[in-house]
Amino acid sequence: MGIQKGTKLTDNPKNKTFKVRLDETTVEKLEYLAKKHQVTKSDVIRNGIDVQYKQEK
Repeated sequence: MGIQKGTKLTDNPKNKTFKVRLDETTVEKLEYLAKKHQVTKSDVIRNGIDVQYKQEK
């Protein structure tokens, strides 16, 4: 199966998946942030990783 018509090509494809278990409170926080900032839950998680990574550097 090739690339579908209309698929946006990117220099940084998101081709890795990661499964994580969350409690209900954390899920509610994640959904709140995604809705507030109008981004996906994946974007919230990626942004959170970036923030913590920058703090370490």
